[in-house]
Amino acid sequence: MRLNAFLSSCGVASRRKSEIIILEGRVQVNGKIVLAPFFQVDTENDVVTLDKKILKFSEHVYYVINKPAGYVCAASDKYDPVIIDLIPEHKGRLYPVGRLDKESEGLLILTNDGNFTQSVLHPSKEIHKEYEALLNVPINFKQLARWRQGFELEGGRRVVPLSVKVMDKEPLNQWISIVIVEGMKREIRLMAKQIGFNVKQLIRRKIGGMKLENLKRGEYVRLSFSELSSKIFKGGSV
Repeated sequence: MRLNAFLSSCGVASRRKSEIIILEGRVQVNGKIVLAPFFQVDTENDVVTLDKKILKFSEHVYYVINKPAGYVCAASDKYDPVIIDLIPEHKGRLYPVGRLDKESEGLLILTNDGNFTQSVLHPSKEIHKEYEALLNVPINFKQLARWRQGFELEGGRRVVPLSVKVMDKEPLNQWISIVIVEGMKREIRLMAKQIGFNVKQLIRRKIGGMKLENLKRGEYVRLSFSELSSKIFKGGSV
């Protein structure tokens, strides 16, 4: 395992922040300082220390949760409850795979496996995410067509959704289904704002082939790596 991934698995920090810690010369492998984040570590036999304290490799875990509104996707927050609080059985560090903002709900993966996180988030994987959005007022055909053309959002980045459809759901013409690949912060809310809408409720319904069907708000399930991968890449419900 790469050294930065090892630190991340031990709950030290994210892989990116672990790289900084390594470059600061604070990490030793078998008594020698290692400055290469991609140095290969034998998780069973090598002794890795941070500031002279031995790090213990943590088993990779994978949770899928139906995130309720009002929770922040962070390990800690001064003002709001965090999503980690909803999984009291896990005592180590967990990272959200593709965040949902505080007001949003739905499918969220939490894991301590940095490599898995990258495999799901990297644009080259083209893993689609499907959302259901409740708009503040009905949308008409012209506005729907405009949304499908895409928008230039913050930083000049152009985002074009794969699909935008009106759902057969009350209140009529206010619920829409949106499929995107990108993971830009508050992406759907920003797109809606550009054509005069506010999003009253936003639910992530699918990640790849994995669909939210059975978990109630705040409920979660622990899956194995193979179970989770199968649901995302082959299809399945939680």
